[in-house]
Amino acid sequence: MKDHIVVLTGAGMSAESGLSTFRDNGGLWEQHSVYDVATPEAFARNQELVLRFYNERRRQLESAQPNEAHRLLAKLEQHYRVTIITQNVDNLHERGGSSDVIHLHGELTKARSSRHPELVYDIGFRDINPGDTCERGAQLRPHIVWFGEEVPMIEAAAEIVPTADHLLIVGTSLQVYPAAGLVDLVDVDVPVTVIDPGEPASLSRARVIRKGACEGVAEWAAERFARHRS
Repeated sequence: MKDHIVVLTGAGMSAESGLSTFRDNGGLWEQHSVYDVATPEAFARNQELVLRFYNERRRQLESAQPNEAHRLLAKLEQHYRVTIITQNVDNLHERGGSSDVIHLHGELTKARSSRHPELVYDIGFRDINPGDTCERGAQLRPHIVWFGEEVPMIEAAAEIVPTADHLLIVGTSLQVYPAAGLVDLVDVDVPVTVIDPGEPASLSRARVIRKGACEGVAEWAAERFARHRS
């Protein structure tokens, strides 16, 4: 039976592929307030602006590439069972080769019905425009968990975390709930490592590697590969 590595990733993972984040810009994302582009109220108030914003993010994602950290996490699957639980809405984990990815906050390359949330469509990097509708006639919206909305994948993630033999946290400040609460579900005997160049929220028993995602994951993964060889 392979050891199970559960990896919780945040914005710092995607930042090293050149993708902007809210937290790096004082609550702004490409100069937009979260309240203008990332709430249900914003979509109701200015549908065209919100759709255009995410269309631009999708185009930016199309030109971005997985970084070394994404690729190393995928490479670990050669010797371990690896589950990625990500707060990121990009598909860089999948493009980097990871086969088991849970997206807590939605997926930029999908659209869903604004009235029937069970209707979700793969759109790749295509735009969503006003007038684009689901099969039941409702306007399509980004398949993104906006501020104030429920996090539907949190239950699946909460079932996975207690099965971890190792918990690795990369590029997240552990300040966004309910995702940050997942750390409390890991067994007390399970080793926890945090890779983040800043000051992550207090996690007393964790080993902290104060490096960026690529450098930190390279260090941690090298240890895992060395242990497997020995």
